[in-house]
Amino acid sequence: MSRSHPSRTRLLLSGAAGVCAAALLAAGCSSDSDSGASGAPTDAPNQVAPAAAASNGGDALQSAYQDTVRNVLPSVVQITTKSDLGSGVVYDDKGDIVTNAHVVGNATTFQVSLATGGSPLAARLISSFPANDLAVIRLTSPPGDLKPAKFADSSKVSVGQIVLAMGNPLGLSSSVTQGIVSATDRTVSESSDESGGGTGATIPDLVQTSAAINPGNSGGALVDLDNEVIGIPTLAATDPQLGSGAAPGIGFAIPSSAVKRIADQIIKHGKVTDSGRAALGVTVRGVVGQNFQPAGVAVVAVAKNGAAAKAGLRAGDVITEVGGDPITTVQSLTEALTDFKPGQKVKVTFTRNGATRSVEATLGSL
Repeated sequence: MSRSHPSRTRLLLSGAAGVCAAALLAAGCSSDSDSGASGAPTDAPNQVAPAAAASNGGDALQSAYQDTVRNVLPSVVQITTKSDLGSGVVYDDKGDIVTNAHVVGNATTFQVSLATGGSPLAARLISSFPANDLAVIRLTSPPGDLKPAKFADSSKVSVGQIVLAMGNPLGLSSSVTQGIVSATDRTVSESSDESGGGTGATIPDLVQTSAAINPGNSGGALVDLDNEVIGIPTLAATDPQLGSGAAPGIGFAIPSSAVKRIADQIIKHGKVTDSGRAALGVTVRGVVGQNFQPAGVAVVAVAKNGAAAKAGLRAGDVITEVGGDPITTVQSLTEALTDFKPGQKVKVTFTRNGATRSVEATLGSL
């Protein structure tokens, strides 16, 4: 599931934290042993007992959690289709709501329940972009007190940062779980079957979190203690030994900067015009070798004027390497392309009629 790359690790600190650190320092400075060593009287000015300092720090952290919930939870909604439900985040005061593509599925109309209560509101699909598992829906009659969420610059997200996941797991509306950012820059492939949900997409740059992500959390908000959305939860890892069971404490969220880039295009143009992701311009299928092991991807069709067509690739070729990465499956091809940007040149190795060849392709946009 993982693979190393010079610029990323790949797979299938807040103000409150500062308060905690300050509390620990205060507790250390006012410990009984320190007081005894210095001979300072127990009623010395500005001296804080360890238990009181720890309590004050805990109270401050709890207050920060509660403040974030009060500020952001009203922006998190429940989205219901005829067959399923998920979560969404209010994007603007016009009634645009961002969610996962796998939450909307094939539906075009929805019922949206606000965290602030009231009757469900009607909404319609603006557009879906399964390649990044994102979609935007729009309320037909948005209320005047709609509260858009504030989206952070996810390039500043750091490992160890405290986060809260907000959504509607298992239909339990307006639920909140907490954890930390466990890792950044993960590349993960979603399931495409009904039990696992997802679009089957391979998504780069995901934020990994220990906050619990359960069915129904998809499309909700991963929030920092500055009251900003740093990502949209999209899936939880599964443990192969548990079958389809979720691996506890390993969830993934689409970073907020990618969410903003995609959502802004959908709202403005009704579709994604520049994904920022590289494409080769081919339709492919997996092939196996003589030992029945994955051995590459066969080109089924080549997009007219696409990167592959311009480089001379054609239907029937079997791609075995891209940019130095071995290609054995369709997923490995998708993962390899996440390392590049549109316009970059990349070496593509393939076989044609039993002979191995290489070409340089200038990548297009997904």
